[in-house]
Amino acid sequence: MTATPLRLDHLVVSARTLEEGTQYVADTLGVAPTGGGAHPLMRTHNRLLGLWGGVYLEVIAVDPAANASGQSQDPGRARLFALDDPAVQARLDAGPYLSHWVARVEPPRSLARWRAQYPQRIADLVPMTRGNLSWQLSVPLDGAFPAWQGAGDGVLPSLIQWDTPRHPAQTLDESGIALTSLTGYHPQADTIRAQLDWLGASALMTVEQADSPALVAHFETPSGPRSLGAPERRSVERESA
Repeated sequence: MTATPLRLDHLVVSARTLEEGTQYVADTLGVAPTGGGAHPLMRTHNRLLGLWGGVYLEVIAVDPAANASGQSQDPGRARLFALDDPAVQARLDAGPYLSHWVARVEPPRSLARWRAQYPQRIADLVPMTRGNLSWQLSVPLDGAFPAWQGAGDGVLPSLIQWDTPRHPAQTLDESGIALTSLTGYHPQADTIRAQLDWLGASALMTVEQADSPALVAHFETPSGPRSLGAPERRSVERESA
């Protein structure tokens, strides 16, 4: 297990288009994500919503302008967060969804050094930029979600370390929304729990056994409690109780 516990950095809502993802979040939480920008290497773009406590929510989608603005050359890697996966694209045809989450590694721990020590546990690091922000993110070359012993599916977090002193959440407007809990559901719940414990991230999310992977985030908003994900989903353990 890492000696320094990780922090929750942000949640990820994947969408077919930024407009669809923005509307989904606005309809659910009552506040629309704004701002954001393009990720040139990944040919994606995003919008952000600040949450209480230095956490934010990201809506991400394939950037249609990338191929029309001189970025059409194949960078030799897939987009992040499985956006090029046909199964994910088919799911996005049915609407945006809470697909993933990202945990932050903070100094004095070096994410690059940690990854070099444990390459079987942590995916390759990709240097990324958006405007004047720069960071390193763990992204498998094939763009898949992080996994351990075959389990992942968006429930295990990507790891991030910011190279710029100011975190994006510090630049976002106050939304009045607080994340109150994050729950992951997975058929291999024990494997997920073991990897989260090794990462030092087990306190950031509850993991429950279920027949299929999913994430559910609960929030307190100015209009009352709200959820992203599948709040009606019940774990296998609960159903059998």
